[in-house]
Amino acid sequence: MVFVITIIIVTLFALWGIIAPEQLATVANQAYNFSIQNFGWFYLMATLFFLLFAFYLAFSRFGAIRLGDDDDEPEYSTLTWLSMLFSAGMGIGLVFWGVAEPLSHYISPPEGAEGGTPTAARLAMRYSFFHWGLHPWAIYTIIGLALAYFQYRKGYKGLISSTFIPLVGQRAVDGWLGKVIDILAVIATVFGVATSLGLGTLQINGGLNHLFGIANSAVTQIIIIVIVTVLFLVSATTGLNKGIKILSNTNLIIAVLLLLFVLAVGPTSFIFETFTTSLGSYLQNIMNMSLRLTPFSRDTWIGAWTLFYWAWWIAWAPFVGTFIARVSKGRTIKEFVIYVIIIPSLFGFIWFSVFGGTGLHLEMFNVVNLSDVVAQDTTIALFVTLENLPLGTIIAFIATLLVTIFFITSADSATFVLGMLTTDGNLNPSNKVKLVWGVLQSAIAVALLLSGGLSGLQTASIVAALPFAIVLIGMCFSLLKALQAEDKERRKKEKLQRQKLRRLLEENLQPNPN
Repeated sequence: MVFVITIIIVTLFALWGIIAPEQLATVANQAYNFSIQNFGWFYLMATLFFLLFAFYLAFSRFGAIRLGDDDDEPEYSTLTWLSMLFSAGMGIGLVFWGVAEPLSHYISPPEGAEGGTPTAARLAMRYSFFHWGLHPWAIYTIIGLALAYFQYRKGYKGLISSTFIPLVGQRAVDGWLGKVIDILAVIATVFGVATSLGLGTLQINGGLNHLFGIANSAVTQIIIIVIVTVLFLVSATTGLNKGIKILSNTNLIIAVLLLLFVLAVGPTSFIFETFTTSLGSYLQNIMNMSLRLTPFSRDTWIGAWTLFYWAWWIAWAPFVGTFIARVSKGRTIKEFVIYVIIIPSLFGFIWFSVFGGTGLHLEMFNVVNLSDVVAQDTTIALFVTLENLPLGTIIAFIATLLVTIFFITSADSATFVLGMLTTDGNLNPSNKVKLVWGVLQSAIAVALLLSGGLSGLQTASIVAALPFAIVLIGMCFSLLKALQAEDKERRKKEKLQRQKLRRLLEENLQPNPN
C-alpha cells in the first residue's frame, strides 16, 4: 500500500511540475510563506530539542545500550561508517555552499549588520557553522538512533512507523496510522533528495560551464540528470557493500585531498585563524542563534536561510536516518550519538573554514570580486575561487568530479532507503524497486528545476518537512519510553540476581550441623 500510494503521489507531482511548472511554483511559494510565517518558531524549537535530547541519551544511563544484541560487533570499520553517513548526509551541499554561503552572508549579513564589513565576515562564518553543524546532525541522529534501536535491539521492521509501537501500540502501527507515517516519510525523503540532486545538477552544470563553456540551461541540466541517473542506477544494482561503500570511501578521499590542497596553497594562516575564531563564536552564541527570530523587525533573513535549512534537514531525515541506521548495527547509543553529531560537524567546520575562508580572503584582501559572482550565479562561486589558486583549472575539474560522485552516492543511497521504506522494511530491497525509485526521484528533480530552479527546490523541501517534524517529535518520546522500559527490566533482573546470590551465600555460610 505504501509503495503504490507514494508512487502515485510522486508521479502526479512530477507530471504537475513538467506540465504546469509556473502553477506548481506559485502553489509551492504560497505553502512556503504559510509555513515560515506560522511555524518558524516550531522549526527552531523542535531542532534545538532534537539536539538536547540526543546528548541527553548519550550521557544518560542509556548510553551503554548497544544497537543490537549485547555481543554484536559493528558491521563496518569506523572510517568506512563515517564516510558512508557523511556522503549520504551532506556531500553535495557542502561542495555547493562551501564558498557561496559565507560570501552570501558577507554581502547580506544577519542581525542588522552592514554588508561587506569585518563584522559581516565574522557573522557569515558563524552562521555557516550554525547551519551545517550540530543541529542538522542531531536531526539525523534522532531518527537513525530510533530506527537502529528498534530494528536491531527489538527486532522490529526497518520502518519509520515501527518506532511508534511503544507509544501507540502494534495495532495502530499496522493500521492506517502506521501507513500515514510511512507515506509521510517517503514523500519527505523524495522531496529532500530531489532538492539535493537539483543542487548537485546546478553545481555540475556550473562547473562544466566554467571549465568548458557548456551552456548553463534547463536542457543541459536535464541531460546531466539523465546521465547521472544511469550511473547511480548501475551502482544501485551492485548492493550496499560494493557500490555505496566504494563510492563513499572514494568521496571522502577526494574531498580530503581537495581540502588539504586548498589549505596548503590558499591563505593557510588566515584559514586557521578563521576556524578558531568562528568555532569560538559559534559555541558562544549557539543558544541565541538556535532561538533567534525577528517578530519585531519582520526581517526575512531567518526564513530564507535558517528555517530553510532546518526544514531541509528534516526533509532529509528519513533518508539519511534510515541509511545511517542500516549501517550502524553494533554501536552503542553513546558512540552513535557522539560520532554522528560531533565528527561530521567538525569536518563541516573545517570545510567552511578552508573554502569559505579562502573565498572571503580573496574578496576582502586580494581584490577578487567574488561577491558579484555569488550574486549573479551561486553555482560557479567555488570554481572562480579555485581558479585563483595554483593549478586552479585542474582543481576545479576535480571539484566537478567530486560533486558528480557525491550526486551518484546520494542518489544510490536514496534508492536503497526508498526501497526499504516501501517494501515493508526489507533490508535488501530488490533491484526492480530501486530502479523505479531512482527514475522517479530524478523526475522530481527535473520537475522542480523546471518549476522555478533553486527557489522551487527550496520551497518544496520546506513544505514536505513540516508534517514530518511532528513525526520526529513523537519518535523521541516513543524511543524514550522504550529505553526506560528496557532499563527498568534490566534493573529488575539485576535485583533478582542479587537476591539469588545473597540466598546462595547465606546458605553456604550457615554452620554445618554435623
